[in-house]
Amino acid sequence: MKYKTFSFLALMGLGGLFACSSGNKANEVSIPQTITMSKAELLDKIKGGWAGQTIGVVYGGPTEFRYRSAMIQDYVPITYSDGCIKNYFDHAPGLFDDIYMDLTFVEVFDRLGMDAPIDSFAHAFAYADYPLWHANQAARYNIVNGIMPPESGHWLHNPHADDIDYQIEADFAGLMTPGMPNAASEISDKIGHIMNYGDGWYGGVYVGAMYSLAFLSEDVNFVVEEALKTIPAESRFYKCISDVIRWHKQYPDDWKQTWAECEKKWNQDIGCPEGTLQPYNIDAVINSAYVVMGLLYGEGNFYKTIDVATRCGQDSDCNPATAGGILATMQGYDRIPEYWMKNLREVEDMNFAYTNMSLNKTYQASFNHALEMIKRNGGSVEGDSVTIVCQTPVAVRFEQGFEGFFPIGRRDIKRDLPDVEKFEFEGTGVVFTGYMQGQDGYVAEVEMYIDGEMAERAQLPVGKNHRVDLFWRYQLPKKKHVVTLKWLNPDPKAAVHFSSALIYSDGPQPVLHQ
Repeated sequence: MKYKTFSFLALMGLGGLFACSSGNKANEVSIPQTITMSKAELLDKIKGGWAGQTIGVVYGGPTEFRYRSAMIQDYVPITYSDGCIKNYFDHAPGLFDDIYMDLTFVEVFDRLGMDAPIDSFAHAFAYADYPLWHANQAARYNIVNGIMPPESGHWLHNPHADDIDYQIEADFAGLMTPGMPNAASEISDKIGHIMNYGDGWYGGVYVGAMYSLAFLSEDVNFVVEEALKTIPAESRFYKCISDVIRWHKQYPDDWKQTWAECEKKWNQDIGCPEGTLQPYNIDAVINSAYVVMGLLYGEGNFYKTIDVATRCGQDSDCNPATAGGILATMQGYDRIPEYWMKNLREVEDMNFAYTNMSLNKTYQASFNHALEMIKRNGGSVEGDSVTIVCQTPVAVRFEQGFEGFFPIGRRDIKRDLPDVEKFEFEGTGVVFTGYMQGQDGYVAEVEMYIDGEMAERAQLPVGKNHRVDLFWRYQLPKKKHVVTLKWLNPDPKAAVHFSSALIYSDGPQPVLHQ
């Protein structure tokens, strides 16, 4: 299926992307029809967005996924030492994956313009030099093997579709659409489906909308609540963030209580083969909740915002990056306290790894894109000022991955082919986790048979274009199944290692104890 590219000029006429919504009278009153600001103010806010997320990711970097289903208590020190940002630039540039991933898409817009086709974004993403993980790497594999967007992010082709990937890469979409959250959603529809679907896509839509609305208000509660109107109310994502907003009102001085409520109700991952049935949760729903908790409980204070988002745990570098970027967009670059800025200034002319873009180059590129988007969506740019035609948030279409699928068990395999002769399970789906070993460039050809019929002949490369999960199959009839595997081109220098099997059924597994 070929992805249809939408014209930005046709935004308000989109019937497939946006679902009609009622009950938005308060929203229409809250958002002005137009807003005028100086170019200097617009640039200051755009710079704030990029600067805030760069600082935030460094603050949370040392704790990333070290606290899984556990908050980081107050007595645990989180440092921000002199030179720490440059140290990461010099010695661990992979920390900035959520920024240089954004810049892949920024560079495509810069090179090809606002109407760049989806294939250009997908190609730039898939063939970039940087390593990828989870939904991103699954999408890279799909694209390299001819499965293009939006199928490359669809849950049937990408078991990581609900993961956080586009959520941490969507900042650019909001920064180039000031005051125009629906325009941000259109960009997210186009690019976010490269690697995500459903809740994973909604994470990016929501982040883009918060950035976009951050140009209109410094009221954190307003931005958080208005941006949520871009998400369908029937989605799991919407319900979780609504709960966080409600719990914040119920416990306004106790973020830990809200964290506990969120943990109890929403910390269940059903998609990611690495995290499901484990303490590890890279799902967009729970991590977006932590971003919102940082914003709400941060109360406009930069330190408190990134600290709470970090101490919620799980993806504790990306979440403070997002929260810090949104807050600094609201308040502007010039209002980020000097304590945080002195480290940033050391790197603003240094290119991010895998890019030709420094922060200073990015500020200007994003500013140019925002001016173009303002004009394309009915606004004007005259002299030293811009007038933005503001948009009332409209919910994007509803989509839900893994609907009706319940993870009922994980079984260790821990064997290489050909020693995995057959695997038996009862349920409606299975994902085999594992990895390839061998000389870079070797591609194993392996067939998977289910109940005697070939389900897939897979190419399993060693190296950058590897497949995240070896095999998977959903939507099977509920019954006992037998999986067998055949390695067509075995190589004594290579190994196809099966780690585990994640099994699904159409309902929770009953556990009977006597």
